[in-house]
Amino acid sequence: MGGEIDDLSRAEAASLLGWWLDAGVDTAVSEQPRDWLKPGKAPVAPTLEPDAAAPMPDTLAAFQAWLQSAPGLPLDQAGARRIMPHGSAEADIMLVSEFPAREDAADDRPIGGAAWQLMIRMLAAIGVPEDAAYSSSLACFHLPAAKLDAEALGRCAELMRHHITLVAPKRLLLLGDAPARALTGQPLAAARGRVHRIEGVRGVATFHPRYLLARPADKALAWRDLLLLTDEELS
Repeated sequence: MGGEIDDLSRAEAASLLGWWLDAGVDTAVSEQPRDWLKPGKAPVAPTLEPDAAAPMPDTLAAFQAWLQSAPGLPLDQAGARRIMPHGSAEADIMLVSEFPAREDAADDRPIGGAAWQLMIRMLAAIGVPEDAAYSSSLACFHLPAAKLDAEALGRCAELMRHHITLVAPKRLLLLGDAPARALTGQPLAAARGRVHRIEGVRGVATFHPRYLLARPADKALAWRDLLLLTDEELS
Protein backbone atom coordinates (compact mmCIF):
# COMPACT_ATOMS: atom_id res chain seq x y z
CA MET A 1 0.00 0.00 0.00
CA GLY A 2 2.86 2.29 0.87
CA GLY A 3 4.25 1.72 -2.59
CA GLU A 4 1.01 2.84 -4.14
CA ILE A 5 1.16 6.16 -2.30
CA ASP A 6 4.77 6.60 -3.29
CA ASP A 7 3.71 6.20 -6.90
CA LEU A 8 1.24 9.16 -6.79
CA SER A 9 1.97 11.81 -9.37
CA ARG A 10 2.12 15.52 -8.44
CA ALA A 11 -1.33 16.12 -9.99
CA GLU A 12 -2.83 13.12 -8.17
CA ALA A 13 -1.38 14.26 -4.88
CA ALA A 14 -2.74 17.78 -5.38
CA SER A 15 -6.15 16.35 -6.21
CA LEU A 16 -6.08 14.17 -3.08
CA LEU A 17 -5.07 17.10 -0.89
CA GLY A 18 -7.84 19.15 -2.43
CA TRP A 19 -10.37 16.46 -1.56
CA TRP A 20 -9.16 16.40 2.05
CA LEU A 21 -9.51 20.17 2.32
CA ASP A 22 -13.03 20.05 0.84
CA ALA A 23 -13.90 17.31 3.32
CA GLY A 24 -12.76 19.45 6.25
CA VAL A 25 -9.45 17.75 6.97
CA ASP A 26 -7.67 21.10 7.10
CA THR A 27 -5.45 20.45 10.16
CA ALA A 28 -3.46 17.46 11.27
CA VAL A 29 -4.62 17.68 14.88
CA SER A 30 -7.57 19.57 16.39
CA GLU A 31 -8.49 20.12 20.01
CA GLN A 32 -12.17 20.68 19.16
CA PRO A 33 -14.49 18.16 17.49
CA ARG A 34 -15.67 19.12 14.01
CA ASP A 35 -19.37 19.24 13.13
CA TRP A 36 -19.21 17.31 9.83
CA LEU A 37 -22.94 17.74 9.11
CA LYS A 38 -23.11 21.50 9.66
CA PRO A 39 -24.14 23.15 6.36
CA GLY A 40 -21.72 25.65 4.97
CA LYS A 41 -22.62 29.17 3.97
CA ALA A 42 -23.73 29.52 0.38
CA PRO A 43 -21.76 32.08 -1.60
CA VAL A 44 -23.62 35.31 -2.19
CA ALA A 45 -23.40 36.66 -5.72
CA PRO A 46 -22.79 40.40 -5.97
CA THR A 47 -25.84 42.39 -7.02
CA LEU A 48 -25.33 44.94 -9.75
CA GLU A 49 -27.63 47.90 -9.36
CA PRO A 50 -28.27 50.50 -12.03
CA ASP A 51 -27.42 54.09 -11.24
CA ALA A 52 -30.93 55.46 -10.63
CA ALA A 53 -29.65 59.04 -10.76
CA ALA A 54 -28.04 58.64 -14.18
CA PRO A 55 -30.26 59.80 -17.07
CA MET A 56 -31.26 57.25 -19.68
CA PRO A 57 -29.91 57.78 -23.22
CA ASP A 58 -31.93 60.29 -25.23
CA THR A 59 -31.66 58.69 -28.68
CA LEU A 60 -33.12 55.37 -29.77
CA ALA A 61 -29.79 53.96 -30.97
CA ALA A 62 -28.05 54.89 -27.72
CA PHE A 63 -30.94 53.52 -25.65
CA GLN A 64 -30.85 50.20 -27.52
CA ALA A 65 -27.10 49.95 -26.89
CA TRP A 66 -27.71 50.77 -23.22
CA LEU A 67 -30.30 47.98 -22.94
CA GLN A 68 -27.73 45.61 -24.41
CA SER A 69 -25.22 46.15 -21.62
CA ALA A 70 -26.70 48.02 -18.63
CA PRO A 71 -26.52 46.01 -15.38
CA GLY A 72 -29.33 45.66 -12.88
CA LEU A 73 -32.29 45.84 -15.27
CA PRO A 74 -35.45 43.93 -14.26
CA LEU A 75 -34.95 40.14 -14.52
CA ASP A 76 -31.18 40.59 -14.93
CA GLN A 77 -30.14 37.43 -13.10
CA ALA A 78 -27.69 34.59 -13.55
CA GLY A 79 -28.76 32.50 -16.53
CA ALA A 80 -31.00 35.19 -18.03
CA ARG A 81 -30.57 35.95 -21.71
CA ARG A 82 -30.97 39.44 -23.14
CA ILE A 83 -33.44 39.79 -25.99
CA MET A 84 -33.30 43.12 -27.77
CA PRO A 85 -36.09 45.03 -29.57
CA HIS A 86 -36.14 44.98 -33.34
CA GLY A 87 -37.78 46.86 -36.17
CA SER A 88 -37.63 50.17 -37.95
CA ALA A 89 -37.07 53.36 -35.99
CA GLU A 90 -39.78 54.93 -38.17
CA ALA A 91 -42.35 52.21 -37.43
CA ASP A 92 -46.03 53.16 -37.45
CA ILE A 93 -46.91 50.70 -34.69
CA MET A 94 -44.97 49.63 -31.62
CA LEU A 95 -45.61 46.25 -30.02
CA VAL A 96 -45.01 45.95 -26.27
CA SER A 97 -45.13 42.30 -25.27
CA GLU A 98 -44.72 40.31 -22.10
CA PHE A 99 -41.18 39.17 -21.35
CA PRO A 100 -39.75 36.66 -23.82
CA ALA A 101 -40.51 32.95 -23.67
CA ARG A 102 -38.25 30.06 -24.72
CA GLU A 103 -39.33 30.19 -28.36
CA ASP A 104 -38.68 33.94 -28.44
CA ALA A 105 -35.18 33.44 -27.08
CA ALA A 106 -34.49 30.88 -29.82
CA ASP A 107 -35.21 33.59 -32.41
CA ASP A 108 -33.50 36.39 -30.42
CA ARG A 109 -36.74 38.39 -30.63
CA PRO A 110 -39.28 39.73 -28.12
CA ILE A 111 -41.88 37.61 -29.95
CA GLY A 112 -40.64 34.54 -31.77
CA GLY A 113 -41.55 31.28 -33.40
CA ALA A 114 -45.18 30.53 -34.21
CA ALA A 115 -46.32 33.46 -32.06
CA TRP A 116 -44.45 35.89 -34.33
CA GLN A 117 -45.95 34.32 -37.44
CA LEU A 118 -49.41 34.82 -35.96
CA MET A 119 -48.48 38.41 -35.04
CA ILE A 120 -47.54 39.08 -38.66
CA ARG A 121 -50.95 37.84 -39.78
CA MET A 122 -52.71 39.95 -37.15
CA LEU A 123 -50.86 43.06 -38.34
CA ALA A 124 -51.54 42.26 -41.99
CA ALA A 125 -55.27 42.01 -41.19
CA ILE A 126 -55.25 45.72 -40.27
CA GLY A 127 -53.02 46.73 -43.15
CA VAL A 128 -49.70 46.91 -41.27
CA PRO A 129 -46.76 45.15 -42.98
CA GLU A 130 -44.15 43.40 -40.86
CA ASP A 131 -41.49 46.03 -41.58
CA ALA A 132 -43.79 48.79 -40.26
CA ALA A 133 -43.82 47.30 -36.75
CA TYR A 134 -41.30 47.84 -33.97
CA SER A 135 -41.26 44.94 -31.51
CA SER A 136 -40.20 45.27 -27.88
CA SER A 137 -40.77 43.45 -24.61
CA LEU A 138 -41.57 44.84 -21.19
CA ALA A 139 -38.42 43.24 -19.78
CA CYS A 140 -35.62 42.42 -22.20
CA PHE A 141 -34.58 39.14 -20.57
CA HIS A 142 -35.59 35.55 -21.12
CA LEU A 143 -35.63 33.80 -17.76
CA PRO A 144 -37.52 30.53 -17.24
CA ALA A 145 -40.49 30.87 -14.86
CA ALA A 146 -39.76 34.58 -14.46
CA LYS A 147 -42.12 36.79 -12.47
CA LEU A 148 -42.14 40.53 -11.96
CA ASP A 149 -42.86 41.91 -8.51
CA ALA A 150 -44.46 45.33 -8.06
CA GLU A 151 -41.11 47.12 -7.85
CA ALA A 152 -39.76 45.46 -11.00
CA LEU A 153 -43.01 46.13 -12.85
CA GLY A 154 -42.76 49.81 -11.97
CA ARG A 155 -39.17 49.96 -13.19
CA CYS A 156 -40.18 48.21 -16.43
CA ALA A 157 -42.94 50.78 -16.92
CA GLU A 158 -40.45 53.63 -16.44
CA LEU A 159 -38.06 52.15 -18.99
CA MET A 160 -40.81 51.38 -21.49
CA ARG A 161 -42.33 54.86 -21.30
CA HIS A 162 -38.93 56.30 -22.15
CA HIS A 163 -38.58 53.73 -24.94
CA ILE A 164 -41.94 54.78 -26.37
CA THR A 165 -40.96 58.46 -26.46
CA LEU A 166 -37.81 57.58 -28.41
CA VAL A 167 -39.60 55.40 -30.98
CA ALA A 168 -42.52 57.88 -31.24
CA PRO A 169 -44.92 55.45 -32.99
CA LYS A 170 -48.41 56.35 -34.17
CA ARG A 171 -49.99 53.38 -32.38
CA LEU A 172 -49.19 51.09 -29.45
CA LEU A 173 -50.33 47.50 -29.07
CA LEU A 174 -49.91 46.08 -25.58
CA LEU A 175 -49.69 42.30 -25.73
CA GLY A 176 -50.55 40.50 -22.51
CA ASP A 177 -51.33 41.20 -18.89
CA ALA A 178 -47.95 42.52 -17.71
CA PRO A 179 -47.74 45.35 -20.30
CA ALA A 180 -51.36 46.28 -19.57
CA ARG A 181 -50.65 46.50 -15.83
CA ALA A 182 -47.40 48.41 -16.29
CA LEU A 183 -48.67 51.01 -18.78
CA THR A 184 -52.38 51.38 -17.97
CA GLY A 185 -52.43 50.42 -14.30
CA GLN A 186 -55.07 47.77 -15.01
CA PRO A 187 -55.04 44.02 -15.64
CA LEU A 188 -55.63 42.96 -19.22
CA ALA A 189 -59.27 42.01 -18.59
CA ALA A 190 -60.05 45.58 -17.51
CA ALA A 191 -57.74 47.35 -19.96
CA ARG A 192 -59.15 45.68 -23.07
CA GLY A 193 -62.00 47.24 -25.04
CA ARG A 194 -60.97 50.88 -24.86
CA VAL A 195 -58.31 53.29 -26.06
CA HIS A 196 -55.50 54.41 -23.75
CA ARG A 197 -53.13 57.35 -24.09
CA ILE A 198 -49.60 56.35 -23.19
CA GLU A 199 -46.97 59.07 -23.51
CA GLY A 200 -49.40 60.77 -25.89
CA VAL A 201 -49.68 57.71 -28.14
CA ARG A 202 -52.95 55.91 -28.87
CA GLY A 203 -52.76 52.40 -27.42
CA VAL A 204 -54.87 49.28 -27.10
CA ALA A 205 -54.32 46.20 -24.95
CA THR A 206 -55.00 42.71 -26.26
CA PHE A 207 -53.93 39.09 -25.90
CA HIS A 208 -50.37 38.01 -26.60
CA PRO A 209 -50.25 35.86 -29.77
CA ARG A 210 -48.69 33.10 -27.65
CA TYR A 211 -51.93 33.00 -25.66
CA LEU A 212 -54.02 33.01 -28.83
CA LEU A 213 -52.18 29.97 -30.16
CA ALA A 214 -53.26 28.08 -27.05
CA ARG A 215 -56.80 29.52 -27.04
CA PRO A 216 -57.77 30.24 -30.67
CA ALA A 217 -61.40 30.87 -29.68
CA ASP A 218 -60.27 34.26 -28.30
CA LYS A 219 -59.00 35.43 -31.71
CA ALA A 220 -62.40 37.03 -32.30
CA LEU A 221 -61.88 39.19 -29.21
CA ALA A 222 -58.36 40.11 -30.35
CA TRP A 223 -59.79 41.13 -33.74
CA ARG A 224 -62.12 43.60 -32.02
CA ASP A 225 -59.13 45.07 -30.20
CA LEU A 226 -57.23 45.49 -33.47
CA LEU A 227 -60.19 47.26 -35.04
CA LEU A 228 -60.33 49.58 -32.03
CA LEU A 229 -56.68 50.43 -32.55
CA THR A 230 -57.34 51.50 -36.14
CA ASP A 231 -60.62 53.38 -35.57
CA GLU A 232 -59.56 56.90 -36.53
CA GLU A 233 -62.85 58.38 -35.27
CA LEU A 234 -61.75 57.56 -31.73
CA SER A 235 -58.29 59.11 -32.12
